[in-house]
Amino acid sequence: MNDMLKFERKDNDASHILLRVHGDVTIQTSPQLREQLKPLLSASTKEIRVALEHVDFMDSSGIATLVEGLQWARLTGGHFILSGLSENVRDVFELAKLDTVFEIATDSA
Repeated sequence: MNDMLKFERKDNDASHILLRVHGDVTIQTSPQLREQLKPLLSASTKEIRVALEHVDFMDSSGIATLVEGLQWARLTGGHFILSGLSENVRDVFELAKLDTVFEIATDSA
């Protein structure tokens, strides 16, 4: 397993940001995701979309990091959207009933 995540960030405009994640999100890599998300979560950001189509595996620490992101976004009045979940990642969210907590889009655009 690779201990590095790769990220692509696209600012659609100043208030709508797409963060595409590449790699497995585990206890070793979730701090990298957290460090990418933290600066995006401000009052001026209205929507953060985290695209996960290139994530084949996510453990509980990765899920916890996304829950933190969701909480931060709610505190600032923003939307936190997950998109492009692989079947494995979607299964984890459904099993934990988090598919009812997060806004999950099928596309990453």
